[in-house]
Amino acid sequence: MPYDPRLVQPMRDEMTRLGARELLTVADVDAALGDSKGTILVFVNSVCGCAAGGARPALALALQHGVRPQQVVTVFAGQDTEATSRVRQYFADYAPSSPSMALLRDGEVVHFVHRHMIEGHSPVDVARDLTTAFDRHCAVTAV
Repeated sequence: MPYDPRLVQPMRDEMTRLGARELLTVADVDAALGDSKGTILVFVNSVCGCAAGGARPALALALQHGVRPQQVVTVFAGQDTEATSRVRQYFADYAPSSPSMALLRDGEVVHFVHRHMIEGHSPVDVARDLTTAFDRHCAVTAV
């Protein structure tokens, strides 16, 4: 059963303030991730404490970095159940994890942050991991 929408709205608002686009339906997920070119960060949001104390603050810090993914999208586990299930199919090689973050480049997962990589780590450490991945996979190189 999905969480009460009133409970999760502040957590959704936090993500959209950061510039993330919500993917609420399977069609939204497929439009964003199917045949995608460039870089996209998928954030699987959650009501848990490690999302509130680690994942969302880490993402906020990482998105201040000079090199970022071209797009940031989010689904809410426990709320957008069908969209969350569908987004996880795009990174099926990774165990489901909430919260989690997947960095995709041209449709392929190039970096994945599991919940266990967030729990017990400071937002600064998680952000550092993300920005290292951004530098490696999102930087535009001259030809």
